[in-house]
Amino acid sequence: MKRRFTQALAIATGIALATTGCGSGGKSATTPDGKTILTVALWNYDTTPEFKALVEAYEAEHKDVDVQPVDILADDYPQKVTTMLAGGDTTDVITMKNVIDYARYGTRGQLASLKDEVGKLDKSKYRGLDAFDLDGDYFALPYRQDFWVLYYNKKLLANSGADLTSLTWQEYADLAKKTTKGSGADTVYGTYQHTWRSLVQAIAAAQNGGDQLGGDYTFMKPQYAIALDLEKSGATLKWATARTQKVTYHTMFSEEKAAMLPMGTWYAARLIDEKKAGKIKVDWGMAPLPQASEGASTTFGSPTAFAVNKKARNAEAARKFVTWASGEKGAAAIAKIGVFPAYTDATITDLYFGVDGMANDEVAKKAFQPGEVKLEMPVSEKSSDVDTILNEEHELIMTGEKSVDAGIAEMGKRVKSEVD
Repeated sequence: MKRRFTQALAIATGIALATTGCGSGGKSATTPDGKTILTVALWNYDTTPEFKALVEAYEAEHKDVDVQPVDILADDYPQKVTTMLAGGDTTDVITMKNVIDYARYGTRGQLASLKDEVGKLDKSKYRGLDAFDLDGDYFALPYRQDFWVLYYNKKLLANSGADLTSLTWQEYADLAKKTTKGSGADTVYGTYQHTWRSLVQAIAAAQNGGDQLGGDYTFMKPQYAIALDLEKSGATLKWATARTQKVTYHTMFSEEKAAMLPMGTWYAARLIDEKKAGKIKVDWGMAPLPQASEGASTTFGSPTAFAVNKKARNAEAARKFVTWASGEKGAAAIAKIGVFPAYTDATITDLYFGVDGMANDEVAKKAFQPGEVKLEMPVSEKSSDVDTILNEEHELIMTGEKSVDAGIAEMGKRVKSEVD
């Protein structure tokens, strides 16, 4: 197994305590046999197949480089990277998990400019590149472009008669109620709605023309109505239960406790990997994300990117890795394992749908041809602060501590008073 290093961080004091080889300025930048050490901050290396695919492919082509992942728990990643950068850590490459964190780090001057590298690219082949444009400069390059689809259990929906190619949210909710079976610990839910606010708020913004930074959040009401009705009917696990028990969407879907799962395209790679390894048996497929209105085809998504730390120990090596990973060769490496890359052309698309175990029927192919993919959260210096407010109010609504109307009104009030 690839040698990894875990970043130990003292969050309370804001001081990064790096273990051997994790970017400490006093450590050697080369291995004893003369290879350049390239440290890359990422999350959950063992269960995120794309990272291993990129690392192994890069090292195979660059024999003089030893890529050393700085492995951080996914749930802790944003906070720990924030602390690392604030503390002057010298890890070379920082994976940008979302554009909200990217906007914060980029506007704080904590990432190196990649404007020159972007100037050499064929932008027509890069999905999601515009999300990293900060006033004409770029501080990260996307290697993966995800958007949301609907995963479904073929066995559990076999007799439903549903046309999954064009569900509205109401039809989705009705199908979830219809296919929920059992009771108590033996319940098999019609769907599983994960706890992330995006499942309500980003969907509502994308499909109802809403602005998550604007302060008027009435466009979210229909989506909250669907989410809360699913809970009330027992067609999905309660939000509060999922949150307090730290339920994972993978457990719910892979262990066949839910017939449907709205989730990002990144999830396909894990399903393929674990099914091939014999860890799971679920017979799964992908369909387009349900829509707010008939005939529409809009989803939302977010690119995932690599950035060069402004204080990187091996900055030049970091730039080469970021450019390679986001380009054709990096795209081929992850497309082969079922991860949809940011760089696309006909060859890459064929690689992706040719993966053994990939859902590639007509329903799945329609899921990968949405009419429009809206950004999960707009990139702005306000994004992080607004995100915090929307998350807090989302939790209060979903736990029943506030009504939808009260929560939405408070979102607007707080954004206008605390951010604007």
